[in-house]
Amino acid sequence: MGKYPMLYEGKAKKLFETDDPSVLLIEYKDSMTAFNAQKKSNVSGKGSLNNKISGNLLEYVDSLGIPTHFVKMVDETHQLVRRVEIIPLEVVVRNITTGSLCKRLGVPEGVELPRPLLEFYLKDDALGDPIVTEDHISAFGWASPAEVDEIKRISLDVNNILRRRFLQIDIVLVDFKLEFGRTSENTVILADEISPDTCRFWDKSSGERLDKDRFRKDLGSVIDAYREVWKRISKEEKQ
Repeated sequence: MGKYPMLYEGKAKKLFETDDPSVLLIEYKDSMTAFNAQKKSNVSGKGSLNNKISGNLLEYVDSLGIPTHFVKMVDETHQLVRRVEIIPLEVVVRNITTGSLCKRLGVPEGVELPRPLLEFYLKDDALGDPIVTEDHISAFGWASPAEVDEIKRISLDVNNILRRRFLQIDIVLVDFKLEFGRTSENTVILADEISPDTCRFWDKSSGERLDKDRFRKDLGSVIDAYREVWKRISKEEKQ
């Protein structure tokens, strides 16, 4: 694979141009961060696992009618994606209480919500990705009301699809973060990644964390948890 100009390097990925101006190359890194990059480490093999898990899940939701930026896998740590204009919002869908929700609202951890809770956060590392309302989004022009409605619809559809799939492999989808982009045709599609870096996965029987919380909370081997998620996903595909 040839070397292409790098457009951007984030905490977990690098983004490169390709020979096709409508397609970009993503490289998944082994670096791991938490608490707005205040905690950092390098976990050998994490990039490869996130690349495979995210590629698989994006392809899966795409096959069920959810438009995504995913094009195809290239190798262990690279995938091709459609070029989009990233909407500066992070969308968090919560099914069970944990994490910042419990800290902000003083609610106990592990409570199954009566319906999925959807939250918006502004993508801004310098501000710590603050939570925002739909009124904020409209007032500052980060997305139009029609785009917000589409983002909400897609997010809840993805939640329904992935909850069912993960329950089949004895994993509870606790919550997850999504990002979206605008295509050149001004269509909103799913972008970024779906991986143990961006989702909370709990083993259905034991409650064991199989995600980035292992790093956040010093719960032991991160890579073993990520390998377990990929093992269950890939085993299900072979059946």
